[in-house]
Amino acid sequence: MKSRVVIMYTEIGCFVGCVCGWILVCSTMLIEYWAYSEVGTAVLTSPHLYSNLWKYCVSDSTGMTDCKDFPSLLSLELYIHLCRALIFTSIILGFFGAVLALIGMKCTKLGGSDITNARITFSAGMNYLLSGFCSMFAYSWYGYKVISEFLDPTFPLQKYELGAALYIGWGGSSLLFVGGLVYSILAGNEGCQSRLNEERSMYSVYLAPPSGLESKKHQTPSPLPKATPLEETNPLEKTPLLAETPPLAKTPLLAETPLPEKPESSDIPLSKAYSKGEYV
Repeated sequence: MKSRVVIMYTEIGCFVGCVCGWILVCSTMLIEYWAYSEVGTAVLTSPHLYSNLWKYCVSDSTGMTDCKDFPSLLSLELYIHLCRALIFTSIILGFFGAVLALIGMKCTKLGGSDITNARITFSAGMNYLLSGFCSMFAYSWYGYKVISEFLDPTFPLQKYELGAALYIGWGGSSLLFVGGLVYSILAGNEGCQSRLNEERSMYSVYLAPPSGLESKKHQTPSPLPKATPLEETNPLEKTPLLAETPPLAKTPLLAETPLPEKPESSDIPLSKAYSKGEYV
């Protein structure tokens, strides 16, 4: 019970972290500061350049801002197309991960049995994990292009630096990645244990003898004979055992055995027979 409560609170913490990371990733689509640059050409007015995946803007110290969308979709560089696709994929995967997590978490009790909840939670963790991986790859690739162009001395165009949107995106991607990883480990471990317990129970049921044979096997024979139903007899009638018992006959041993005869005693006393020499 204690481990179940710990897992439940861990799932809640992972869900909150993943939702916060997903919101941060979504917010980077609206932030314009993916890359910025400051050019000090004049004392009073210093142009400030910044751009994102959709447009680039110019502003000065007077507060005037001029933004322009990218003129052609096909003329864009490959990394911008891939970053767009990866960010949208990350947002979609994070949304479905949130829906699956709400269904499969132990505190909501919407998934059904424990093994079903574990499978749904594992799916949510994999969605969050892929979402964090996609967004992390997009932000890292964009940052790599900005840094490589800035450090290249032969790059002819305007050089930019890393903007605030990349740092926000890296933070949100880390939350998605870590939350999805913890979700996958907890749900995968619980799902494997539930599956193993289910297989063991099915295996024990398959090997167990039928209930009838098991009851006969464990039934111990009674030392007393089985009771037979008593015949209905009239209590006034004579019991057959007493009626049919023959009278006791005279035992032949007592009737035919002769009594021992009394030995004839000599009329001559022992003292007189000794004196006359007749004692033998």
